[in-house]
Amino acid sequence: MRVQTVEMHTGGEPVRIVVGGASLPSGRTILDKRRVAQQELDPLRRFLMHEPRGHADMYGVLLVEPDLPDADLAVLFMHNQGWSTMCGHAVIALGRFAVDRGLVPRTEPEARLTIQCPCGLVELWVEVRGDRTGQVRFLSVPAFAHGLDKVLDVAGIGPVAVDVGYGGAFYAVADAGQFGLDIRRSRLRELVDVADAITLAGKAQLALDHPDDPDLAFLYGTILTDDGDGEDVPSANVCVFAEREVDRSPTGSGVTARMAVLHRRRKVAQGQRRQFASVTGAVFKAEIVTTERVGLRPAVRVQVSGRAHYSGESIFTLEDDDLIGRGFLLT
Repeated sequence: MRVQTVEMHTGGEPVRIVVGGASLPSGRTILDKRRVAQQELDPLRRFLMHEPRGHADMYGVLLVEPDLPDADLAVLFMHNQGWSTMCGHAVIALGRFAVDRGLVPRTEPEARLTIQCPCGLVELWVEVRGDRTGQVRFLSVPAFAHGLDKVLDVAGIGPVAVDVGYGGAFYAVADAGQFGLDIRRSRLRELVDVADAITLAGKAQLALDHPDDPDLAFLYGTILTDDGDGEDVPSANVCVFAEREVDRSPTGSGVTARMAVLHRRRKVAQGQRRQFASVTGAVFKAEIVTTERVGLRPAVRVQVSGRAHYSGESIFTLEDDDLIGRGFLLT
């Protein structure tokens, strides 16, 4: 095995982009490809995401053939546990990558492209100044609040009220202060333990649904917040998803979900902007651009902007007799 990658990060959150040496999944639609990847490409995911080449918080993308005629690119997202349906930080990195690699026309002051994600088509604009690319903004798929003040019986904690938002993936959103925690000051392990306990309870107790496809109806993780709305100062949050994975960025799909929840609570209106900060201090800006409906639910489309940076290029190999090197995690 010999796989080539481009390494990037968005706000400190890694994006490992596969550019060569990997098998691609078959399938008529991108959700078909995601199902095939889950069944057949987990050795590749473990090879790239797990140790000794990755770690418990690694994140990667696999470019596949789009099935939507309006899509410039299509992508599958991978992490420590499996294959996601949406990832805003990775989309931001892919925007720069696509323009810099000549996969889409390079136009000033912004290059436009579309990326088909498992959750739907995402539109992007990439800042272009001469030979440099910079800020990236994307327009989300329709996002909505699935429920407010849903009470979960969380092991070791008790009853906990959470909001549930969808921004390409479903998240439980909760104020960290109710657990005596501070996003900026508490130990990360304490935040992870609480968030993971909420996710486990939510997976068992929440009945989620999405009108587009049942494959989208799963709880991806939990976002703990400082209970701010991001209007005057960035609202701090930490997103814990998949198998206790911690997002170093503010989380693009999570910010989208938070904006949908804030809109449902009438704390943000169409045309208004908010800011959200991660545990690294990285900031994403968000704005509700339009309102619409998803099935019977009121929904919004959110524009999220942030910056990604290159960190290197890699060639990963595996010797035939290296069983350990196929991938493992120590957590």
